[in-house]
Amino acid sequence: MSLENSSIPSPFDFHAGDSPLLVSMPHSGLNLTPEVAAGLTEKAAKLPDTDWYIPELYGDLAELGVGSIKANYSRYVIDLNRPYDDKPLYSSKTTGLFPDILFTDEPIFQTGKTPSDAHRLACKEQIWRPYHDTISNELERLKDKFGYAILFDAHSIASQVPMLFEGQLPDFNWGTNDGESCDIQLPSLLTQLLGPHYTQVLNGRFKGGYITRSFGQPENGIHAIQLELSQATYLDEIAAQQNDYHLDQNKLPFIQQQLREVIEGLLQVKF
Repeated sequence: MSLENSSIPSPFDFHAGDSPLLVSMPHSGLNLTPEVAAGLTEKAAKLPDTDWYIPELYGDLAELGVGSIKANYSRYVIDLNRPYDDKPLYSSKTTGLFPDILFTDEPIFQTGKTPSDAHRLACKEQIWRPYHDTISNELERLKDKFGYAILFDAHSIASQVPMLFEGQLPDFNWGTNDGESCDIQLPSLLTQLLGPHYTQVLNGRFKGGYITRSFGQPENGIHAIQLELSQATYLDEIAAQQNDYHLDQNKLPFIQQQLREVIEGLLQVKF
């Protein structure tokens, strides 16, 4: 089915909060458009590069009065953490607005089944643009109400991805675009909140994607920080290597408690 004369249903879920904090989840979506679904390779159809279970990990946001926006479509349809013009964010190898390779450097689409230019334009206008417009409008609303706003961009990734980085990724990978997307208070506070059993790094391999870089304007009262969470903190990684993605129930309560402390810490920050 072509999208040229039809609309994409429910591109994302948005819930306004009653605090200065908004949490964005751009890579947890699992939905596919018919054109993308029809073209995926067998391996890509398992959506291995998804930020698995991010909404479940941050399940108590509404209880804390925190707003959220969650993508419903897979990054294989369109990557919401890339710029509209697809300008590269990193000098090293990465994936773009419309990924054509998996994180294993294998093709996402079968030969001759890459989505059309018309399909991609529809995704930009019906998924990417309204997602970013909603974030922009909500941050302005929060800033008007509280005097400042904080955007927390929530991600996760496998602990080992040789195409993107060497060795084992730390558990918590904070990104502030080398200090440009937020006041130093945020990373200073957050890095002190982690328990000793978790490892972390600030502005390592992941410095924050387009969402963090574009919305983070601390000079204008809007602060943004990205967390790239290692999936070793909550998934059964042995099963994940076989494309079987499920939560490790032994790890889950610890990571959920730690993330709640992160969110509560952000709510205590004042500018």
